[in-house]
This record gives sequence, C-alpha cells and structure tokens, in this order.
Amino acid sequence: EVQLVESGGGLVQPGGSLRLSCAASGFPFSNYAMGWFRRAPGKERECVASIAWTGITEYYGESVTGRFTMFRDNAKSTITLQMNSMKTEDTDVYYCARINRAFGGPTVKVDDYDSWGQGTQVTVSS
Repeated sequence: EVQLVESGGGLVQPGGSLRLSCAASGFPFSNYAMGWFRRAPGKERECVASIAWTGITEYYGESVTGRFTMFRDNAKSTITLQMNSMKTEDTDVYYCARINRAFGGPTVKVDDYDSWGQGTQVTVSS
C-alpha cells in the first residue's frame, strides 16, 4: 500500500522559513517523480514544486520560484520542501504526491498524480 506522510507544517511569520517533509513507503520510491501541491479552501489545487525520479529535473510554480526548494533523498524515501522568505499568501494546506507511473514526469498536472498524503497546514501570519 502506498503511503505518503507529511510533516513539518505550522505557524511562521512573514519572511520566515519552514521545512516540510514527506515520508514515502509501499512502492519503489526512486522510480517515481514526486510533487508538492497546495490548495486553499475554495481554490484549485496547484503544483508548488515537482522533482524527477532522478532528482535532476525540478519544476517550481511561478509564485514560489527563488524562495522554495524541493529535494529528495532516495535512500531514505523522503522528499523535502524548504520554504524561505515566506509570504502570507503561502498559507495553505500542503500535500505531497506521487506521479501515476514509474519513470514518468515530473509534471505540474494534478491529474498526473495518483497517490496523496493527508496534507499539512502551513500558516504565515504575524
């Protein structure tokens, strides 16, 4: 059974930093592209960042480019989202996700991902 468990959410002040982690299990992690998504209530889920199964290719959403960094550790089956210079508009529920086919992606399309974590709340507020 595929399991994705996020951790690291919480409250941070504007301009601060936060690190999210996602622990994966139940599948050959190193064969799959992974992504971080977020969705505020009433909004569409959007891709924040995604990374290839090789760890070489990364994508970042326009609103987070230069502030967020995603990386993966295939030995530990984890992905991490380092968020710096955070803004109030980064407040959201963040989800990690696995792409729907081995050796595919990375992509930014929600429909290309078939397994999701439960989400972790990130709140940026003074």
